[in-house]
Amino acid sequence: METMKTSERRPETARLRTVVPAGDPLVLEIARGEAVRIVDLMGNQAVDTLFYNAADTADRYSAQDTIREQGNLYLTAGTRLISSRGNVLLRITADTCGRHDTLGGACSAESNRVRYDLNLGHMHACRNSFLKALQTGWHGLTKRDITSNINFFMNVPVTPEGELQFADGVSAAGKYVELVAEMDVLMVISNCPQLNNPCNGYDPTPVEVMVWEADVP
Repeated sequence: METMKTSERRPETARLRTVVPAGDPLVLEIARGEAVRIVDLMGNQAVDTLFYNAADTADRYSAQDTIREQGNLYLTAGTRLISSRGNVLLRITADTCGRHDTLGGACSAESNRVRYDLNLGHMHACRNSFLKALQTGWHGLTKRDITSNINFFMNVPVTPEGELQFADGVSAAGKYVELVAEMDVLMVISNCPQLNNPCNGYDPTPVEVMVWEADVP
């Protein structure tokens, strides 16, 4: 399986370039054949991301099917993102970080209380950002459609006993992951605002998202 791999796509040829501040959501439609790149601008940031089949949003990214298909807990260049109905949504075609988590899930008010302190339930969390992104009923999606997500750049080692550990990130400033859509997909990002988790280096920072039309270098 491939791991580190760079891309030949040039930022100046992208049809879209946007910076997502820490704690903010981003919703995009990615057409089949288009490429999307997420750039960790300052390093050690986690980017929670959901993917859906644009033609049928009940068909969405499945962590279980993706892990089973590739026989690996971590995502990197060469990984195919598999949907709940066994379809390939996107392929990771370039990755300069090395691996990404799909087990840790999205932080929430509830997990803030359990993991860190009872009085931290008020803190903003990725689930809040997902809810904000979907509150207008975008493509008919609601909070019931917030399912398993990918945590790009996040480091969640799994111990031999099967326990998850939330560890310091393995990314750095300028690292990126790039995906090519195998069908028309909807992408929902929550740029993680978590202050209590080393996944963000205790200092959440912006990321940049770029999109290229099909076959544009």
